[in-house]
Amino acid sequence: MRKRASLYRTIERLNGDGLIAVRETGRDQQYPERTVYEVTDAGRETARTWLEEMLAAPKQEFPEFPAALSNLLLLTPEEMADVLERRAGALAEMLDGLEAAMAAEADQGLPRITRLETEYLQAVTAAELEWVRAVVEDLRAGRLSWSKEQLDALAAGPVQQ
Repeated sequence: MRKRASLYRTIERLNGDGLIAVRETGRDQQYPERTVYEVTDAGRETARTWLEEMLAAPKQEFPEFPAALSNLLLLTPEEMADVLERRAGALAEMLDGLEAAMAAEADQGLPRITRLETEYLQAVTAAELEWVRAVVEDLRAGRLSWSKEQLDALAAGPVQQ
């Protein structure tokens, strides 16, 4: 029920701001009253401005994965490698699904513009998978390692030479 209330508040706000308007209200005997909304000219202009801003300007977004990476010192190198191998498996599955979706979309004869979101997700997922696999390889080969003692020494202050 909470999500429905949130949806209604959003509709009320959009309507109050003049971004949508009531097109019609109807009632069927078996169902509650139904209101159909339409986007106003102001709504279309706002959506275009919002879209142009999102496409043109990269933003510093903070997804969960980089936040988790900032706390990886809580794990041992072996634990981190195990966890990242699980992530690599999940990413590989996602990538397979995205590639299958792209192939299906192409087979439907749809223009490329309709596939750009999937292309982007495929490229980002492939890049992340490559990076995760490289980190796992470095962990397994010992090129990336740390110990509690090293971290304690770092926390104690600058290294004396």
